[in-house]
Amino acid sequence: MTAPGVRGDGDPASAWGTVTVAGARAEPTPPPPRLIGMVWGLMLVNTLGFTSLDLIIPFPHQFGQVITMAALALAFGLALVLNPRIRLRPNAYLLLLTLIVIVSVASSLQMESGTGSLLRCMRLILFVCTLWLLTAWWRGDLTFVRHHIKALCLILLTVVAGLIISPGSAFSGPGGRLVGAIWPIPAPQVGMYSAVAIGLCVLLWTTRRLDGRSAVLVTVPAVALLLLSHTRTALLGLVVGLAVAGLSLVLTTVRARRTLLGAVAAGVVGLAVFGQTIEEWLARGQKTEDLANLTGRTKVWDELLAKHRTVSEEAFGVGLTDKSFGGLPIDNAWLTIYNEQGWIGITLVAGFLLTMLVAAMLRPSSPQRACALFIVIYCITVSYTEGGLGDASPYLLALAVAASLLATPVSAAAQSRSVPR
Repeated sequence: MTAPGVRGDGDPASAWGTVTVAGARAEPTPPPPRLIGMVWGLMLVNTLGFTSLDLIIPFPHQFGQVITMAALALAFGLALVLNPRIRLRPNAYLLLLTLIVIVSVASSLQMESGTGSLLRCMRLILFVCTLWLLTAWWRGDLTFVRHHIKALCLILLTVVAGLIISPGSAFSGPGGRLVGAIWPIPAPQVGMYSAVAIGLCVLLWTTRRLDGRSAVLVTVPAVALLLLSHTRTALLGLVVGLAVAGLSLVLTTVRARRTLLGAVAAGVVGLAVFGQTIEEWLARGQKTEDLANLTGRTKVWDELLAKHRTVSEEAFGVGLTDKSFGGLPIDNAWLTIYNEQGWIGITLVAGFLLTMLVAAMLRPSSPQRACALFIVIYCITVSYTEGGLGDASPYLLALAVAASLLATPVSAAAQSRSVPR
């Protein structure tokens, strides 16, 4: 698997446009610094999960925490070096996310979730501040899509490497699911990284922003990793997200119409020929009772909702936790937010999701609109059985990509003045 070469959006002669000044010749606008890709990759490293898995080279949880926090600190430092004048581009997503940070700090100061909640708040603050520093390069183009795909490919390469070196460790997840054997990436995250990479590459190929060879090099291994991880939620998010994003392109892109029709036909044939195999894969060897209660998730949800809460806890939550309740994972973004940031947090998260969804729907058909729709729809779809919309996570990072795609493009002259030197 290799990172794809994503072409720019502008004139083929200059992917970044030109600066036109009266009485002077046109000059190319400076491209974003290459170090932005490193900043983005470090932020994705910070969001890596850590579970008790059979690793090729075992290391303690504390060591993993040091690595992820150091990655975020380095990302913030690099972003500050790239943007020393702290030039920011306000947008609804980060404004609402900043309000979530304030709510998180206010609720965590009550210390109901222990001192760990304050450490998680510090991480969230640093995470959001780094995103703010990067807004100087949010121009409504595909820059951050390219960086995100490359970062996902690098993480998935570690999963592939672990699978090659030690298949037994790689399939040590629950029920023999594929996990990270070099870094302990749980199966749901393997599925999520694969699904997002697949969706973005398919859309870029459909809109002719990615060549076929690069698309195949990414999507084929990613599809295999998704299937081996047995992550049903990620697969559902991928299908729904691509369906919505594809429909946004059918009226303007011939390849999108052909791809959508081909996908529908392949789905019908696949169900007819491999129906039983697909059913067995989806069942994952679980009993009907397990499927009905979503592998025990609904029991945790019922207990969480039944807990008596004060007015303050209803409004602001109990502070940032390890996303568990009674020692078991919550595995629902909305219930996690309700527990940690209360109804105010739910309102803010729903606000930025709805804002981005409406903004994308109102934009004319384009690769940027399609990719933004895919990300937002994917995150909404998987939020039912996955957490992470109210704290530093791969989902918030992916939504930042969507926000950069929906940013208002700046004129070439204004862009050259605003870019940090």
